[in-house]
Amino acid sequence: MKSLLLNADMGESFGPWVMGLDHEVMPHVDLANVACGFHASDPDVIRMTVRLAKRHGVTVGAHPAYPDMVGFGRRSMACSAEEVENLVLYQLGALAGVCRAEGLEVGYIKPHGALYNDMMRDPEILEAVMRALLAFDARLPLMVMATRDTSPARELAERHGVTLWFEAFADRAYDAEGRLVSRREPGAVYHDPEVIVDQAQRIARGEPLTAIDGSDLVLAADTLCVHGDNPESIAAIEAIREALNGMASAS
Repeated sequence: MKSLLLNADMGESFGPWVMGLDHEVMPHVDLANVACGFHASDPDVIRMTVRLAKRHGVTVGAHPAYPDMVGFGRRSMACSAEEVENLVLYQLGALAGVCRAEGLEVGYIKPHGALYNDMMRDPEILEAVMRALLAFDARLPLMVMATRDTSPARELAERHGVTLWFEAFADRAYDAEGRLVSRREPGAVYHDPEVIVDQAQRIARGEPLTAIDGSDLVLAADTLCVHGDNPESIAAIEAIREALNGMASAS
């Protein structure tokens, strides 16, 4: 069984509009993917989130996105590779400035939404994200999706000397290739805490999940993404943490 780091998307509120239950999620995760202002967040929310992560000893990661506040970064945009490199670098710099003010450093990068999905389908976009990472700090890991075949991402990372963290999702359905089922499709997001905890445990044990076509799917992951948008999801996160801790103790 592999020890999985729990990560969650954080700091996605904007002004008076609150997104997520960050204060309830933060005590249970290892990694906080902090929105950098392009799909969500603002300077006040970013700093508040960084302070919250520091209080709980949670590593802060950059969560850059396409400049799509209205679509919450979930819509692909016709950006060139150079534009992708620059927008990731820009957002990294913004978060790094806040982290520096709080005595922290950015610990990794996890692109958000459509940018995250696009880079797993288009090597040019993935390479552009890697170039931004290397220009900023070559030591930073890049979080990418744990698919059925991770060799293309691994080969590109080895060529550039980039460390990858492979990520799986406890509350999402997968297709046969190990990619996330679109949120527009029914059943793409799981809400039953028992189902979510079971999937988390299967991933941690290296056991197969069932893809939407009925095939077995094994995901080799380093980190598990959890979401905390409502009391039920918070209960699921707490149960996942307890289950993973119990599995680690038993092993």
